[in-house]
Amino acid sequence: MLNDFLPVFGNFGFTVLAFAIAISVIVAVHEYGHYIVGRWTGIHAEVFSLGFGPVIYGRTDKRGTRWQLAAIPLGGYVKFLGDANAASVGGQAGGRNTMLGAPVWARALTVLAGPVFNFILSVVIYAGLAMWVGVASDPITLKSVPALPPIYEQNLLQGDQILAVGDTDVRSVEAFRDALKGLPLQPSLDYTVLREGQETVVRGPYPETTMIIAITYDSAAEAAGLTMGDVITAIDGQATYAFSQMIDIVSSSDGKELSLDVWRNGDTRQVKITPQRRDLPLADGGFETRYVMGVSGGIYFDPETEFPGVLAAIWSGMQRVWTVLTTSLSALYHIAFGWISLCNLSSPVGIAQAAGDAAAAGVVDFIGLIGFLSAAVGFLNLLPIPVLDGGHLVFHAYEAVTGRRPSEGALRILIGAGLALILTMLAIGLMNDLFLC
Repeated sequence: MLNDFLPVFGNFGFTVLAFAIAISVIVAVHEYGHYIVGRWTGIHAEVFSLGFGPVIYGRTDKRGTRWQLAAIPLGGYVKFLGDANAASVGGQAGGRNTMLGAPVWARALTVLAGPVFNFILSVVIYAGLAMWVGVASDPITLKSVPALPPIYEQNLLQGDQILAVGDTDVRSVEAFRDALKGLPLQPSLDYTVLREGQETVVRGPYPETTMIIAITYDSAAEAAGLTMGDVITAIDGQATYAFSQMIDIVSSSDGKELSLDVWRNGDTRQVKITPQRRDLPLADGGFETRYVMGVSGGIYFDPETEFPGVLAAIWSGMQRVWTVLTTSLSALYHIAFGWISLCNLSSPVGIAQAAGDAAAAGVVDFIGLIGFLSAAVGFLNLLPIPVLDGGHLVFHAYEAVTGRRPSEGALRILIGAGLALILTMLAIGLMNDLFLC
């Protein structure tokens, strides 16, 4: 039955494998953070488990830690000496090398290390991708220029350096991005380019054409059979040549079926599509609810790239992780107050869909998704909900301030409430992924 809900790129097993790899990497790094900082602070780990359920493979190292691989790749845990269970809830205070016998600062650092290691993994992934794939170089130089439908004048050539668009100087990537906000909405514009050492003015397409650069999984566009590289030339008979123009038309559709004229490899066809209502993050941290097809656009040509140094790449990675964290926090805030739909909650099924999509798109997309999910998992674990790492940190903060631990009765109530909240969110996400959204 799940084959009806999970994207099939080759087969169901491919999606499951992609999901298992992504989750295993993220969980392994998270739990290793707990383990290694616990070891550094003098707390002994009895078991390090990747996965739950029956143990497939295990061995005990010279420090007495049991390392094991379990059959269900939906998480993992580190069980420290003195813990009553794998969730580090309850137990008896013992010696200095036990979880409850260690100083509160050592326990807090050990708990905090899991999410922090997830953030570090995300920064490393994003920095590595920047150094591997590269970033657009200054000035923008055309690496390749794809074919476009005849509504655009296309006189730009591979190797052209873009100096100006219209009367606006764009000799840097930043200047080019800023100029996009003020360009007139028309199919073709004047470009001043440096070509074979000579400056010349040629006609070229509006930079952000209606070419589809990417398609969101489980979207209206995917259901309609649109593919990357398609160019949407008209919507309900209205000519479209700029991506922002297309956004405005779809947003005002109120979810009614639209007829698209789609140009693909020299042929034009008509496609019917019904936009979906979605809550989308804004640059200022808020959200906007509008109808979308589930496609992404951008600059239609491929620029030459350069490869940043290590420090620049790390800074770029830190900025991207910060964006993930602030957007996630804003989303939860808006959901809690009912300002955006509960459809923004997802479950492991939704993550599996995204993993299958990204893996099918290529290794860069898949690794990038792992970076995003790692930051999201780190953020989720820092929420002050009992059972999660953030809940444990609240308990440790209480102990540090008052000098005593929460009572066993209070812990049982709080842990039960936290578990109920997590299971409720998981159930809502599962219903969204399978049936509702």
